[in-house]
Amino acid sequence: MSTLYEHGTLAALMTGSMAGTITVADLLKHGNNGIGTFDGLNGEVIILDGEVYQAVSDGHVNHVTTRDAKMPFASVHFPDHPTPVQLDKVAFDLLNGQFVKDHQLANVFAFLKLQGHFEKVHTRIAPKQEPPYPSLLQVAQGQPEFQRENIDGTILGYYAPDVFGSITAAGWHLHFISDDRQFAGHLLGFSADHLAGDLQVFDTLEQHLPIEDQAFRQGRVDLKSLRAGIAASEGSK
Repeated sequence: MSTLYEHGTLAALMTGSMAGTITVADLLKHGNNGIGTFDGLNGEVIILDGEVYQAVSDGHVNHVTTRDAKMPFASVHFPDHPTPVQLDKVAFDLLNGQFVKDHQLANVFAFLKLQGHFEKVHTRIAPKQEPPYPSLLQVAQGQPEFQRENIDGTILGYYAPDVFGSITAAGWHLHFISDDRQFAGHLLGFSADHLAGDLQVFDTLEQHLPIEDQAFRQGRVDLKSLRAGIAASEGSK
């Protein structure tokens, strides 16, 4: 059994439920690779082989060694017989189009990690919010963006089917981190001549809900505007 573990929901973030509800220590019990954000939507989290990195809104990257830091939303897994992949002339158009078709991902959850030399990388980083928290859509309207050229690094993240587009971002949700660990963030765009890595398809989604958190329990989601809000907050790919 190959399991994707997800804590919290993107829909809850949309309503402003941004307080951390799981510790890094507890999250790492369910996976040593993944992505997420910290308490108050504080930056973009990249988890690689059990090491936790946080890209913050001034562009810096922190290596997070404390295990009591909390997260409101995260997705993690343990690698389990991934399929090696090699791609040429790579960009979001390829990943969203032919790659999904070739690997029959439309109705499954999957993890992708690609490494190599990138011609261009475009990221954004969520700035830390304070209570009373705004909606994720409001935060998205003021997120700093960053670009780099000719950089070596790794993109990693998850693919989710459209039908699950309220608990997480439908399609690809990817983060980037450079090999020197000095540049990272939520991936908005990229281009590379050749990338190599791993693809893992999951047969099980374990959705964990923070039932002790009152903001999560009391949050109200406007389903009519949810999809549009998530699309705006994720950024155009």
